[in-house]
Amino acid sequence: MKSNGEVKTINQGLEDEMEVWGYRPCLWKMILVGVGAVCSGGLLLLLLYWMPEWGVKGTCTHTSLRDAHTLLLRTTDEFRQWFRARVHVMVAPGWKPFDDFDLEPKTQLLKEEGDGDFWSVQEGHLRKFPHNLHVQIHYFTHHNMRYYWNDVIQNFEFYQGLEDLKVSCARVHSDNSSGLSKTLQDYRRLFFGENEIAVRVPSLFKLLIKEVLNPFYIFQLFSVILWSLEDYYYYATAIVFMSVISIATSLYTIKKQYVMLHDMVATHSVVRVSVCRGNKDIEQAMSTELVPGDVIIIPTNGMIMPCDAVLFHGNCVVNESMLTGESVPVTKTSLPSSGEEAVRSYSMEEHKRHTLFCGTHVIQTRFYAGELVKAVVVRTGFSTEKGQLVRSILYPKPTDFRLYRDAYLFLLCLVGVAGIGFIYTIVLSIMNKVPVKTIIIESLDIITITVPPALPAAMTAGIVYAQRRLKRAGVFCISPQRINMCGQLNLVCFDKTGTLTEDGLDLWGIQRAGNGSFAPPESEASEESLVNTMFVACMATCHSLTKIEGELSGDPLDLKMFAATGWMLEEPTEEETALHNPLMPTVVRPPKHFIPEASRNNPPEQNMELSELSSSEIGIVRQFPFSSALQRMSVVVRRLGEKHMDAFLKGAPEVVASLCKLHTVPQSFTETLEGYTKQGFRVIALAHRQLESKLSWHKVQSLSRDLIETNMEFLGLIIMQNKMKLETAGALSDLRQANIRTVMVTGDNMLTAISVARDCGMVRPQEKVIIADAAPPRDLHPASITWRYADNPTQTVKDGQTAEINVEEGAYHFAVGGRAFAVITEHFPQLVQKLVLRATVFARMAPDQKTQLVEILQSIDYIVGMCGDGANDCGALKRAHSGISLSELEASVASPFTSSTSNISCVPNLIREGRAALITSFCVFKFMALYSIIQYISVTLLYWILSNLGDFQFLFIDIVIILIIAFTMSLNAAWKELVGRRPPSSLISGPLLCSVLTQILTCLVFQVLAFLLVQKQSWYEKWTPESDACNMSRSGFSQSLNTTTPHDHKNIRNYENTTLFYVSSFQYLVVAIVFSKGKPFRQPSYKNWPFLLSCIGLYSFLLFIMLYPIPAIDNFLEIVCVPHDWRVTLVVIVMANAAVSLVLEILLLDVILWRLVFRGDQGANGPRELCSADASQVANDRWGSSCLSRLFCRRNKTPKVLYRHLALELQEDPDWPPKPSMITYASDPPSCVTAHL
Repeated sequence: MKSNGEVKTINQGLEDEMEVWGYRPCLWKMILVGVGAVCSGGLLLLLLYWMPEWGVKGTCTHTSLRDAHTLLLRTTDEFRQWFRARVHVMVAPGWKPFDDFDLEPKTQLLKEEGDGDFWSVQEGHLRKFPHNLHVQIHYFTHHNMRYYWNDVIQNFEFYQGLEDLKVSCARVHSDNSSGLSKTLQDYRRLFFGENEIAVRVPSLFKLLIKEVLNPFYIFQLFSVILWSLEDYYYYATAIVFMSVISIATSLYTIKKQYVMLHDMVATHSVVRVSVCRGNKDIEQAMSTELVPGDVIIIPTNGMIMPCDAVLFHGNCVVNESMLTGESVPVTKTSLPSSGEEAVRSYSMEEHKRHTLFCGTHVIQTRFYAGELVKAVVVRTGFSTEKGQLVRSILYPKPTDFRLYRDAYLFLLCLVGVAGIGFIYTIVLSIMNKVPVKTIIIESLDIITITVPPALPAAMTAGIVYAQRRLKRAGVFCISPQRINMCGQLNLVCFDKTGTLTEDGLDLWGIQRAGNGSFAPPESEASEESLVNTMFVACMATCHSLTKIEGELSGDPLDLKMFAATGWMLEEPTEEETALHNPLMPTVVRPPKHFIPEASRNNPPEQNMELSELSSSEIGIVRQFPFSSALQRMSVVVRRLGEKHMDAFLKGAPEVVASLCKLHTVPQSFTETLEGYTKQGFRVIALAHRQLESKLSWHKVQSLSRDLIETNMEFLGLIIMQNKMKLETAGALSDLRQANIRTVMVTGDNMLTAISVARDCGMVRPQEKVIIADAAPPRDLHPASITWRYADNPTQTVKDGQTAEINVEEGAYHFAVGGRAFAVITEHFPQLVQKLVLRATVFARMAPDQKTQLVEILQSIDYIVGMCGDGANDCGALKRAHSGISLSELEASVASPFTSSTSNISCVPNLIREGRAALITSFCVFKFMALYSIIQYISVTLLYWILSNLGDFQFLFIDIVIILIIAFTMSLNAAWKELVGRRPPSSLISGPLLCSVLTQILTCLVFQVLAFLLVQKQSWYEKWTPESDACNMSRSGFSQSLNTTTPHDHKNIRNYENTTLFYVSSFQYLVVAIVFSKGKPFRQPSYKNWPFLLSCIGLYSFLLFIMLYPIPAIDNFLEIVCVPHDWRVTLVVIVMANAAVSLVLEILLLDVILWRLVFRGDQGANGPRELCSADASQVANDRWGSSCLSRLFCRRNKTPKVLYRHLALELQEDPDWPPKPSMITYASDPPSCVTAHL
């Protein structure tokens, strides 16, 4: 935690890093704010509520954090969110929860009843602690996390739990094996609070107040009051009705989400647990009383974990689907107490194979006979993994998308336009000596006209419709705002196994090793001749399978491997395992027809040959589960009747070979492995070691895996076939045609990954793959990168010869391994961005490295999608702009999107729907903006003659035209295929601004034209109820109409009003049709039946009442009768308006500007895409593009996004990509030295 002058940083380096300032109340500022609130009618208080930083600075003065009463917090991420927090005081006998002193048993730690802000220790029992008594600790709470003042670092800090002590694994065993005393537990609870993830469901009244105080609804309230003063009761009632429905729907949704989250968290969150006390007694307690350091007993039949705890006695089988989205049970083993691992500091991330996470389900336990499975509480409450997950749901980060930021800027522009109209109205009214009350009402009314009240509802309609279409397609979304973001994806990362390839592996064959060489490959491992071999014994025992309700369960690879042996797995009763040891081990045995006759007919108690016994049954004594960091797993087993134990090892071939005796590894190991991996096979190596006879079962339980996993004897290879999913190639082809870059991020072997990348089309046959193999610094040698070219791809020429592709053509990809990735990010930071720009294959990547890669890609301005199977990809799925989980569960907690179909065909579908939703949002926003401007123009012109639109005219326009059109124009489905260009991401972009401005000018010109023309007509006069402009053609009708109409004191009924009402009504429909675009992102509007029928119906209705007036409708809409010739003229004006609008939008924007000026903004991979454009099109467009680019000042414009800028730089770099067999060394300056091997 750092400090810098007056501002300090808390949670430094973490996701929720914040800057903090200290303040104390200031009396004179508070008085000023109170006066301002009264004078502004409460508006100042609303402003301070919306802007917490103004609220704090306006009522407080700056002070040191130590003396602060109020804190101002600001996140350091791109959102820069402000929060305020109140500082409380706690009285306790110590400064920190892990202070090392022994509290008297009689000491009682109580929470004061009167004030929830203070905690205290009864004074009568504190004489033992003269230097600790009555310590006052300042703290504040933010997002359910409590931060305490630390005098040493002069900053606030929060306590996670046992990890804060940074103790070794061995000390976790020694210091916490007996548990805590009740007094010490009560003391620690002062700091950590109750062990409960409490989701408070707010009352409806609180939710209502919070919703109503939204700026949008405050503006609506202001509008309704203003309209009521103008007697616009009908329109005001309609807006109130819509607002009430909107608020009620929002409250229902929010309340439902809170209740669902509360119910999900509350399930099994408070349970009774068995706790070990310091005197070795075991007592029953509520889980809410647990604190870090408590020792709990895991019952035999399992439990739902109420906290994060680390196992230090026994093993557990756990279902972690709540956290990972993966329903395959995992085995948790006890924390190492000796060896190299025991010396390391305990970390939940590093030792998660030994950690039981809150909310996960312990299915069953494995224990010693007469002993208990114990775990030490590490974290409680909101500090747990489940608590952090709930916090991320309760307090999500705002969606960072330019559309929403630009929408606010656009609204500010509309407010600016409204300001001009406000001043115009005041000046005009004063010039015409209008009463003051009317001036105030009409000048404020122009503001309510410019900012449309239905804008938010209309904007979300497209997203809601897209979400429904995705649900029908089997894609479930828990973050609807991310759908728009999917429309901008230009890079998608894919996991390999289970995502691009089939989840299940098929055994292709085995290849045993012996005497330093490989035997020929064998297709079956269940042959009778192999049943007694160490190789098959390793296949049958080296796994983490378990039986749950009689069914084998575990990792799919382990299931396939075990099934290939034909052996059986049993977890026998305690009586049956008496032959082995007091432990209850898992036992495997071959099929009965492979067991010798003597073994089947005679009971085990009879004398039998050891060979017969040993061939029939093996007990698994200890497991070291698979670690993605170590890339291996191992087991210790004992054959029935044998006096010694054996160790079996399984893992990545390179890792296993490095742990084996050199003479046992075949000389052709590397060539054989490369041969299989280049064909796309997944290869697993096996090894064996006979342990010393003197090793007892108890000693084995305390041995570290490093001591066992060494000096192994290499057994051979298992070759698994990982078939490509049928939909993979087609989906990747669609993405490539759409200029969306694809990247593979896998934990598998490098050559296997490259082979799969070629097979699925990520790397084309003629393209080179450059492997970056990095080594960390050793001795006096700096870190280095060796650039190796994978086997040269060749292409067949007409005469049958082959020709090597030249890498200088730009067709190359980098491939990076997990170890190399770690070295490069640490020692070659200047190369990271250059490397990821063209890297397509990332192999042997750990889960945290996948997340790191996504962050690096985002740092060079890629909009990143991540598609994985939900097991090891949770971090990357969460970090990406759009995470798509292929987990079988209906919704994954880590991912915004979850597909019910387990293949990547959902990715193009999601991007298509995202593009359609994004374009729909743009269309609706442009339409609502034009609706405001068109109405603004009409009202401004009518103010010139001291007139206005009538109440029912406003009602007809806003309800019948605008709402129907806005909600039906959002129904266009997505276009059937992905195209090469992406929709713009910003409203403040060239094409969209040109579109909006040209339509505004068009509407302005035709409204002014109609307004001036009607005044030039021969029959025109100032309208009165006695006027009969229709007398020349329909005098009787006119006379009857005019004589029955009452006097219009608001001057609504006049020829200008009627003319502008007709013209503007058609303009709303014209801009709706112009903006409702189809191809290439949405289906054509004529396929949107609701929109089509709405437009036809409204056009027909307006034409009918304009050409054939109906007295009842004319009276309702407050329009007057005009001559038939003028009606025909209006039809011509309207048709001309429509034609000009369509021509300007289609010809000027879509053809000229988009193709010749703005096309350079598209593409994901920089200049390379521009080179692939059609040559003839480039030639035809060159002259026009040059001229228009000069006109729009876009000549030689630097790319806005960093990855395009990098691509241009690398194109001009003669030393990039590195040549074959070159080595790049790390050096202190940014430049690096290269040399040939």
